Amino acid sequence: MTSAPRRVTVLGSTGSIGTQAEDVVLHNPDRFVVTGLSAGGRDPGALARQAATLGVEVVAVADPAAAAPLRAALVAQDGGEGARPGWSGAAVEVLAGPDAATELAGRPADVVLNGITGSVGLRPTLAALTAGSTLALANKESLVVGGPLVQAARRRADQIVPVDSEHSAIAQALRAGARGEVRRLVLTASGGPFRGWDADAVKAVTPQQALAHPTWSMGPVVTVNSATLMNKGLELVEAHLLFDVPEDRIAVVVHPQSVVHSMVEFVDGSTIAQASPPDMRLPIALGLGWPDRVPGAAPANDWTAPVAWTFEPLDEEVFGAVRLARAAVRASATHPAVLNAANEECVEAFLAGRIGFGDVVATVERVLDEHPGTPASALTLEAVLDAEDAARVRARELLARR
Repeated sequence: MTSAPRRVTVLGSTGSIGTQAEDVVLHNPDRFVVTGLSAGGRDPGALARQAATLGVEVVAVADPAAAAPLRAALVAQDGGEGARPGWSGAAVEVLAGPDAATELAGRPADVVLNGITGSVGLRPTLAALTAGSTLALANKESLVVGGPLVQAARRRADQIVPVDSEHSAIAQALRAGARGEVRRLVLTASGGPFRGWDADAVKAVTPQQALAHPTWSMGPVVTVNSATLMNKGLELVEAHLLFDVPEDRIAVVVHPQSVVHSMVEFVDGSTIAQASPPDMRLPIALGLGWPDRVPGAAPANDWTAPVAWTFEPLDEEVFGAVRLARAAVRASATHPAVLNAANEECVEAFLAGRIGFGDVVATVERVLDEHPGTPASALTLEAVLDAEDAARVRARELLARR
């Protein structure tokens, strides 16, 4: 660990990952200092309060219309309760527009935490890697959408530190052996709120039911993805790319207690698991401090209390998203991007009440089947974006017919 605090940029700072990262930083002022924040711009007041509390120098908003209210909110924080001594809201630099987060991610920092939701996080991911910063990655869509591009932008093997609890667990477990000794990765899934339901029951699920996750508190898109198990499919693609393990050597098992966050099975029959109560502050802290651990980042398991952990096979007949993810990995370099883009359109339509829960994965499968694909040798950022755009258009066409 270095003597000077690490300079951290937080992308998606007002979301679930960003607010928990704020908590980690505030409890460890000797280890971390936040110099930049980015958010979509829906709540300029919340972003200004974060800037004042953390004493940041620059903030970025994706919505240009949010720039003026953000500047006013920053000035209003001057001298307010909780503001960092000596901090001036009027002196904070404000970046605004769709490329603001990318510009911020490319500025000097020791660590860039990408907590943006969705494929819009790809450009900031590439910018952070190109700038040489360590990337604490909570935006799985970056790898899903542009995996080979992200891998090519890496300057060193350890430049990307996963923040998803499952991939953080695998990264920790991989320390137990050499890469050549790994037999397979085992991703755990809570099973979501509809574990054990049959296909007919699942078709009648409402948005309110889908947003009631039994374990984790997350944003609406990620929560619905967890209910459809699409989140686990995206995580399978991410694990394949992050750890350079073929998809057929990545297993998915249902673990309702969400205490064992994932495992690595080695060639000698040993399995190393990472276990902790479901609290994202632990993988966030590890992402910011890697390879060092942050003492007291989150509570540990209580080993004095009786407890039982269970593991079950995934019912891929009812929840087919993981099967689609495997197919996308095998198909072409742009199929994962199509998987993600079509799913985002379907989740939006489901939350708006325009389609049923069962229509989400079914529509994504149709869009995937129709995509012609792009070989890895021809993959460019433009090819990825074109595939995404085409997938969104086709998904909307299919959804309009329902």
